[in-house]
Amino acid sequence: MKGGDYLIMAKIFNNNAVKGKRRSLRKQMPPAEVALWQVLRNKQANGHKFRRQYSVEQYILDFYCPSAKLAIEIDGDSHFNETAIKADKIRQKAIEDMGIEFLRFTNHDIHENLEGVFEKILKHLPPLPS
Repeated sequence: MKGGDYLIMAKIFNNNAVKGKRRSLRKQMPPAEVALWQVLRNKQANGHKFRRQYSVEQYILDFYCPSAKLAIEIDGDSHFNETAIKADKIRQKAIEDMGIEFLRFTNHDIHENLEGVFEKILKHLPPLPS
């Protein structure tokens, strides 16, 4: 990767302009995100490393796995009004247009079926090279 390419990548992924917001979101994670993080952290998902509150362009993803190009979003109550639904669709399309796969779960999914959510995530993770 050339030096100029790195600068472009740095602006797309984990842009320093939103570093403070990412840090704040990590410190104030809702219970559903905390529960999912407990099963994703420390490469527990078939050896894949997940990052929490990771930014892609101007968007901050709840969880992101760079090796699988997989984004995971956990939707709480604030995501279920007409305005939020439209914004989420625009956001998801922009992220998918960058070649990132997108999985979306609700707080209820996490609290009632964490094991099932984790199994679904595992199905979207390719085997890592030996």
